[in-house]
Amino acid sequence: MRKTIFKKLEAKGLITNYNRFRKNLPPKLPKKVFVWDETLREGERAPTVFLTYVEKVKLAKMMDEMGVSIINIGFPGFSEEEKNTVRRISNETFEQASMAASARIMRSDIDSCLGCGIREISIFTPFNELNLQYMSKMTKEEVLEKTVDCVEYAKRHGITVNFALEDASRTPLHEILQIFEAAAEAGADRLVVVDTVGFLRPLSMRYLISSVRKGLSQIIDKRIPLSVRCHNDFGLATANTLTAIEEGIAYPQTCAAGFGERAGLAPMEEVVAALEILYNVDTDINVKKLYRLSQLAEKSFALPLPFHKPIVGEDAFSHASDKHIHGMLAHPLIYEPFPPKMIGRETMFYLGKQTGKYLVENRLTLAGIKTTSKHVEEIVRRVRRSEENLDKGEMLMTFYQIKKLLREMRKGLTEEDFWKIVERVTGQKPKFMPDLKE
Repeated sequence: MRKTIFKKLEAKGLITNYNRFRKNLPPKLPKKVFVWDETLREGERAPTVFLTYVEKVKLAKMMDEMGVSIINIGFPGFSEEEKNTVRRISNETFEQASMAASARIMRSDIDSCLGCGIREISIFTPFNELNLQYMSKMTKEEVLEKTVDCVEYAKRHGITVNFALEDASRTPLHEILQIFEAAAEAGADRLVVVDTVGFLRPLSMRYLISSVRKGLSQIIDKRIPLSVRCHNDFGLATANTLTAIEEGIAYPQTCAAGFGERAGLAPMEEVVAALEILYNVDTDINVKKLYRLSQLAEKSFALPLPFHKPIVGEDAFSHASDKHIHGMLAHPLIYEPFPPKMIGRETMFYLGKQTGKYLVENRLTLAGIKTTSKHVEEIVRRVRRSEENLDKGEMLMTFYQIKKLLREMRKGLTEEDFWKIVERVTGQKPKFMPDLKE
């Protein structure tokens, strides 16, 4: 359907599609992309968010039905509760997706994954000086040794191993190649480039992926698939993910609706819609369920999606101005990049201050009402006045009340509650109050 619509428009000379120009087609673009979703792990890291077991299963089941290739269902080494949840989910029935779990470079984490019946593990660690000095408290030699040991240990148990390099986007290239070579030689099945703080520009991402691929080809005999995980701190997660795919990466990592820690991860719906429509790349995803997935994620996370969010936001296919509505009534693609029904949505027209005669005439005609131009003008005038006469102050009061309720709902444990727990456990009260904002 997507191919037919745009090919017809191009053939008739109604639009120019620069995406199809031969010089704009990335030579390394894979013919097929396998979507790897991190909603149940990375997504749940959004502040104050927690998902119930039922919510996790519903999300995983929907993603499996949609055609997602890999679903990371958690981090068993984090806690016994997490381990039990991952075990229960892995015992559910899934038709298409591979259930994966995360592990640090620790055998105990690998054992936790194995104990859950997981057959695919994503082993992660940073390797740059910033992380080693201030977080890991290990030398490069120690990290290399633990990485090799854990990859080999998992492979001996017949596990598919993905090795993810945290903060790769701020790690020197020779160090990336050093630890990727060690992981690959130990048996890693895929290597993951992680832009942990969303620090790369698309051109920088292109350079990094190209350099990593070229460097690996010179030091490793076998060809290992690459994956990429892009955070959205600068709003570049989707662009960077697509750039990595243009450089040949076939395993992009995403989150439903872009949820995740801080500003989130590359949104699945944006990456998939762009690949299917702009690149004509097969993702095996049933795009008609993208909107439903985002709605389920919004409900499960209890976090409202921005109305202007691309693809799945309430306003993504909504129109209010008379000029745009005139164009939409003439041809649906005048002011929409693709038919919304492709992803299970529909076009919406709004009546209000921007309303003009075109929408009014259209509504009257559809209703079978015959009228004069004067009647139309008067209806338009009254519709506009109705919105202009609304009490903006009352609207703002309601708006701020909603924001206050959302903050209350998302504030997490209070400082007072935290120190009560500390006192019950230790029998001591704090001598001074540390600032959590530091």
